[in-house]
Amino acid sequence: MEITERIPFAEGYSFEHTGPYELLRGRMIVELTPDASCNARVHDLKFAARNSRDKVEFWTDFVLLKPVDPHRGNGRLLYDVHNRGNMLAVWTFNSADKITNDPRTLTDAGNGFLMQEGYSVLWTGWNAEVQDDGQKRLILGAPVIDSNGTPLTGRVHVEICVAETMMSRAFGWSPWGMPKVFPSIELDNRHAVLTCRPSRSEPAVEIPHTDWAFARWEEGKLIPDPTQLYVKGGFQPGELYDLVYTAKDPRVAGVGLAGIRDVVSFLRHAKADESGNPNPLAGVIEHSYIFGISQSGRLIVSFIHEGFNADTNGKPVFDGALVHVAGAGKGHFTARFRNATDAGNHHEANWCGSESFPFSPVTQTDPVTGEQGSVLDRARQAGVVPKIIYVQTSTEYWARAASLVHTDVEGKKDLELPENVRLYLTAGSQHLGKGPPTKGTAQQPRNILDDRGPVLRAMLVNLDRWVTVNEHPPSSRYPKISDGGLVDIATFQKQFPKLPGVNVPSSYYRPMRLDFGPRLLSEGIADVIPPQVGQPWTTLVPAVNRDGNEFNGIVLPDVAVPLGTFTGWNLRAKEYGPPTMLTSFDGSFLPFATTAEERRQTGDPRPSIQERYPTRDYYMSEVTEAALDLQRERFLLSEDVVRILETAAQRNLWNQ
Repeated sequence: MEITERIPFAEGYSFEHTGPYELLRGRMIVELTPDASCNARVHDLKFAARNSRDKVEFWTDFVLLKPVDPHRGNGRLLYDVHNRGNMLAVWTFNSADKITNDPRTLTDAGNGFLMQEGYSVLWTGWNAEVQDDGQKRLILGAPVIDSNGTPLTGRVHVEICVAETMMSRAFGWSPWGMPKVFPSIELDNRHAVLTCRPSRSEPAVEIPHTDWAFARWEEGKLIPDPTQLYVKGGFQPGELYDLVYTAKDPRVAGVGLAGIRDVVSFLRHAKADESGNPNPLAGVIEHSYIFGISQSGRLIVSFIHEGFNADTNGKPVFDGALVHVAGAGKGHFTARFRNATDAGNHHEANWCGSESFPFSPVTQTDPVTGEQGSVLDRARQAGVVPKIIYVQTSTEYWARAASLVHTDVEGKKDLELPENVRLYLTAGSQHLGKGPPTKGTAQQPRNILDDRGPVLRAMLVNLDRWVTVNEHPPSSRYPKISDGGLVDIATFQKQFPKLPGVNVPSSYYRPMRLDFGPRLLSEGIADVIPPQVGQPWTTLVPAVNRDGNEFNGIVLPDVAVPLGTFTGWNLRAKEYGPPTMLTSFDGSFLPFATTAEERRQTGDPRPSIQERYPTRDYYMSEVTEAALDLQRERFLLSEDVVRILETAAQRNLWNQ
């Protein structure tokens, strides 16, 4: 462990119960034994170069936030799975104003929730795609596969879909930072194939080799580049461009998961590293939890599924997991030449394989392939099953196949979740959390659904009590087939109110069975590129009431006492792709008319605000009752009830 920086956090502010915090930044040097059974799921580890001790060595950046006096903390380590190198836990739980990878100021601390609770918070690099772009992202120094001086090559499929016309683009997720992609082995494109199509349901058209290149367009010039794709005339927004080419230099990506395992185990159990550097948390960590949003949530499910929750001594790494907005996804986080960030949705990335059987913590059989299993099989075999809380938004049902976590793969019946799992839907919420489309106005301040914090703060408290004193969290709350809460698209279309000028989705994401060849699961090698496409699994979406609002799950006051319709879906504008396609991760807000007269003039079938709530006091009494009910049920903390009521009290739609 190399600590390169040790500075006060939040300008040295002393939190009430825990005192001041400090930020430690540095690098962990980790080594793995290639033939150890605990590393069997680190694909290609045996091909990596070895050090003088015959081990595979790599490094990972780390950041640790801890009380200056660690004994004043609560004895809990919260590991935040970074998202594309970004640290999200403080922004999320503390409702800070911005995401920062360099939290130092009092503003960065937000409301100080994690510090008041006494958590030590850890981040490490795990994603080998992330590279330094000056934003202090967490980096992983994964080894490149050693092939005796000759670059190892393989066929790779890349899908590119842009939101605005551009001449060139990197192969990876450039809207969120420039990734470290797999370069083409040659600039000559004659051995590669580029096609284009409006959607996956339509035939592909091959683009002639003379009309594209491995290059980037820079200041009016074409510059050869083996990591970027140039298209003559520019990429067209919404179109799906599929590039199949031969790449080189694959990384041993699975060391990222092994690194999480070993670093957390070190901080939990060791007194010092092998060079004698003291563990800054030695003797104080009683329990550790893992938290992740979106891609990071998928990483958690994969981490458990691949068997990494047992450390090298067989001890549990994490006692609890809080998985946020992962849908039914995992990912090819340990495989060769795979993009860890890709995630399928209604229009894009349908062939990436982010959704694959098994989806659920419940053991089941896929009747089409005959596969059997659950995401907890390896953890059960090793006796290291953590307590798990899934929190989904409505968007995950529409765009990320979330129903597959708790239904059979044919969408015919509910599954009974195991006792160590809780699952909650936050009704009407969207994947992106803090942000558009629901902006506040003078009459209607931003709704509470825009903030992930309130529900997740309550869930972290529930998870901690569950692990430490066996106080069970509230029963799972999500839509089910058996009570009519989970429906197909035809039923949803009948339920949703007919609103003037509002189009309703005609379909949603149904991930397909993809065949990448026989070696993907066993060796992490995809032999069929792009994959052979089979039947889709059956997914379902939440039912809605006459207002178009969902009524199953955690129904926050803004949905229980609504001023409009909240959805987890939004349709693309025609300039961004087929208008029948859902946007990737957006919801929408469709406000009610304020008065009965306004409602009649617009033809809105939903009662107006003033018809529902004759006075401001009446509205506030309804919001108060809804918020207090959620507090009693342990879905909200008391301080968040106060914030919700303060926000609601700012709304004045009655001219009073």
